[in-house]
Amino acid sequence: MGIGKRITTIFQAKSNAALNKMEDPRQTLDLSYEQQLENLTKVKRAVADVATARKRVEIQAEQLKAQGDKLAEQAKAALAQGNEPLAREALTRREGIAAQLKDLDAQHATIVDQEDKLVATSQKLQTEIEAFRTKKETIKATYTAAEASSHVNEAVAGISTSMTDAGAAMQRAQDKVAQMQARSGALDDLLASGALTDLNSPSDDIQAQLDQASNANNVDAQLAALKAQLGTPGDAAGQLESGKDA
Repeated sequence: MGIGKRITTIFQAKSNAALNKMEDPRQTLDLSYEQQLENLTKVKRAVADVATARKRVEIQAEQLKAQGDKLAEQAKAALAQGNEPLAREALTRREGIAAQLKDLDAQHATIVDQEDKLVATSQKLQTEIEAFRTKKETIKATYTAAEASSHVNEAVAGISTSMTDAGAAMQRAQDKVAQMQARSGALDDLLASGALTDLNSPSDDIQAQLDQASNANNVDAQLAALKAQLGTPGDAAGQLESGKDA
């Protein structure tokens, strides 16, 4: 096989595959049914044409028979008048009409045979078309059901994929929330233990120690003042000692 022929074959195969993919069997069946109806119409028209031809031959035969009967009466009338030559002429013409009638009878038989065959063909075709129509509608219904089922399966597959993705996203969100909660709990523990400085506090740890010492000195001073008011000698002496040292 030459390269050009191979390319043509490949192109035709791809074209056929594309057409098969685009083709809707229901439309194809409907089109085929319409074509069969057109063929049936042509056959019925042919039957009508043949029947018309048969009727025309029958009419022509009736006319010739009428002419033959008239010539026979004329021949009798001529003999009654003693005019034998005229009677002979009438009978001669009647024989010519009889020959024509014989030809018409042969034509009529042929036409009738054709008509019978066409009628039988039309009836057979009519039966086949009706059977095709029933089968066509059954196939169309089956195809529609299969197509709907296929769409449902595709939707279910899509939902399954979406649910899988959603489940994975939900799991990631839950993991992130758990991490944030663990981190928040760890920070609270560190703040409670003093390992981290509370950002809400206005002073640092050194200032806290200084404030604690200042508070202790204030307490000692207030305690000494109370003792002095109560007149405790040891305490007064202690205050004097403290004053001298100062």
